[in-house]
Order: sequence, then C-alpha cells, then structure tokens
Amino acid sequence: MKTVATDADRALLRRALELAQGGRGRVAPNPLVGAVLAREPAAGTDAEVIGEGFHAELGGRHAEVAAIADARAAGHDPAGATLFVTLEPCAHHGRQPPCADAILEAGIRRVVIGADDPTAKASGRGPRALAEAGVEIVYANGEDADAARLVNQPFRKLARTGRPHVRFKAAVSLDGFTATTAGVSRWISGPESRALVHEWRSECGGVAVGIGTALADDPLLTARAAEGDPQPGRQPARIVFDSGARLPLSSKLVASIDEAPLYVVARPTAGEGARALLQAGAEVIEVEGDAAERVRAALDALGARGVDSILLEGGATLAGAFYEAGEIDELCLFIAPILLGSGRPLLAGRGVPSPADADPAIALDSRRSGDDLLVRARLREW
Repeated sequence: MKTVATDADRALLRRALELAQGGRGRVAPNPLVGAVLAREPAAGTDAEVIGEGFHAELGGRHAEVAAIADARAAGHDPAGATLFVTLEPCAHHGRQPPCADAILEAGIRRVVIGADDPTAKASGRGPRALAEAGVEIVYANGEDADAARLVNQPFRKLARTGRPHVRFKAAVSLDGFTATTAGVSRWISGPESRALVHEWRSECGGVAVGIGTALADDPLLTARAAEGDPQPGRQPARIVFDSGARLPLSSKLVASIDEAPLYVVARPTAGEGARALLQAGAEVIEVEGDAAERVRAALDALGARGVDSILLEGGATLAGAFYEAGEIDELCLFIAPILLGSGRPLLAGRGVPSPADADPAIALDSRRSGDDLLVRARLREW
C-alpha cells in the first residue's frame, strides 16, 4: 500500500479541497468533502478529469458518489480511474450507503485521500475495505494533508472530544479595548468586518454570548444574508450563558425562537426564570461548578445536541471563562484604526503569572478587512 501522494496527485487533491467548500454552512455536523475523478495522464500530458463532486447538503449524497455520477452523466466510465477525495471514504451505513461500496462498484482502481476520519464509526474502515479488495490507497502528506484536516476542524474536534469547535471573535481598538468605559462598542469595526461576521454566523452551529451582552445589547444573533443572496446558508443556534436565567422574555432572542433555536446555560438553582424560558420555547442547559467547569459542561451538552461549532462573541467575562477552560480553538480579532484611551478588555479572568506561561498560537495570519486589520490565530488543531 502506498502512503504518500505524488506531485502529480497534488493539484487534483487541491481541486477537491476547493470543491469541498461548496458545502460550507450546509452540511454540518457532517464534514466538508470534495472529490475529483481522473484518468492517468499519458506521457507529457495532464490527467483527464472525468467527474467532480462535493457533499452539498446534510443527508445528501456524498462527494465520492457525486463525482462518480458526474462522470457517468458526461458519458465517462469510471472503471480504472483514480479518485481524489479530501476525507477517507466511509464504509458504514448512515444517511447514505457506504461510499466504499460505490467505489468498488464503479471499478475505481486507486484512491488518493486527503485526511483521516476520526469518528469511531469510520476511522480507517473504508480504506481498509478498499485495500482488501485490491484498490490502491494513497495518503496525502505535508501541506496537502494539513489543508485537508484544517478544512474540517469543527467535525474533527466534535469527533474527538464531543465538544464544539470554538472561534472567539472580537473587534478591538488599536490600544486593545472592545468598548469604551461606558460600555459602548457599536461600532468599533467597519461594515466589511461586520458583514464577514454574519457570514461566519451562517457557517457555524451556534453563536454564544454572556448575559451581560444579552442585557446590554438585546441582540438577535442571527445571520444576515450577504447582498445578492436570498438567505444565509443556515441560522445558528443562539446560546446565552446566564447562570441565573435572567434573560427577559421580552428580549429579541426569546421573541425570535421560531427563527432559530435558543439555548440558555444556567445553574440548576435558576428556578422560576429557567421555567419561564422553557415555557417560552428556549432549551435550558443546567450546569454547575466554577466558570471554566460550567463552560466545559455546556460544551459537552451542546456537542451531544449536534452543535459542531460556536462563534463566541462576548463579552470579556465569558471569553475569559472559555480561555481558562482551554476551549478557545481559534481567535479572530478585527483591529480598528482608532484609539479609545481606556475601556473594556478583551478577556477578563485570572490570566497567567508571566509571558512564559502564555498560551502560544500555533499559526497566525492577517489581512485587511475594509479599514480594519483581521488577525486570525489558531490555538488548537484537531
């Protein structure tokens, strides 16, 4: 069994990764998967692509099956071809039949795989079944394997830990404040940055805030469609960390429960407030312990409900609790070209005693977002 993809394989695997993006915001908690079907090139020529596909909707056909169907629809016989797929083919029955069976039925002779599937029901079963049937299995390595893993961080974290992937986003001034001393934060970031946040909301399983933010801003936390789009890919669940279940029944979050689910994370002692929110249609998740313990317990409960990813939007106390719980996987900062002089910090928590004890980013990149600078730091990799 070969374990490493060749240079000739890499371009087609990158194309499969591009195709996988077609399912973003539409297939969770399933993974993003793309596939390309190609014939081996003749000497001095490029490979002939005969079919392409991606996992387009939850419950819909998988990328491998879509690529095979695309080839056949164009009059190509997939027998003898090579399949390039970003995630290992499955061998179990779920919403769809096993992809390994479809690959064998099509007569595909070689499969190039971008990344493993860490779920217990998959975890190498598909590649083993294909190899035992005589199909050559090839695994990507280096940057290609990294890219295939990174495209599915929410799926991978949920599979390995049972908890959603957490992206903490915030807008800060040049001097590092998220709001003025009076608590005013609208608007530190520019319109382009705010539009990008709505795109992120439509791609994630839930948006989380603390009760302080919910009371101060009375937000909806829904995803607004981009200009020219009829609607976003999906609406996230709204999650409020509210120990005392103080969220008013008159709030926009409660009033819009029919538009998107609402979870309230409260202590078991929340009493009448929790009962009122339940009667209004919210789901109350009861957790105990200190702030970090409550965060971890809430993430366990949300993961069990199929929430694969969370966009953590505030405020500083809740973000500090997530940090102390070790549950911030990615940090996205919109740095605005303004100075506030003083104000509210990004994180509020115990912190670390020295820079030597700090949690380092494992990857960092930046780009312009209108007049802002967007800095993205990856803190965990799954």
